[in-house]
Amino acid sequence: MYARRRRNYFLLMGGCVVLFVSAWAVVRLWSMPAAIVMCLVAMVIPPVAAMLANRRGPEDRWWDDPFGDPKSDEWWDELDGKKRY
Repeated sequence: MYARRRRNYFLLMGGCVVLFVSAWAVVRLWSMPAAIVMCLVAMVIPPVAAMLANRRGPEDRWWDDPFGDPKSDEWWDELDGKKRY
């Protein structure tokens, strides 16, 4: 779960760096508006990458981690349709 989130985060941030560097190293020589648009897109990527990296998937059980109270844990397992034997 964490490996998937980390990989997605680094892919997005790598794309951000590539956009920013290529905009000002190469693209600005041909089209300044295109370089500015590329930088604006690169500016939006970091917050999106952080939100996606911290998003919980349906398989992540963070809301009902065992609290140490057997009755409470049993109740949550019953709600989830899981039985402890």
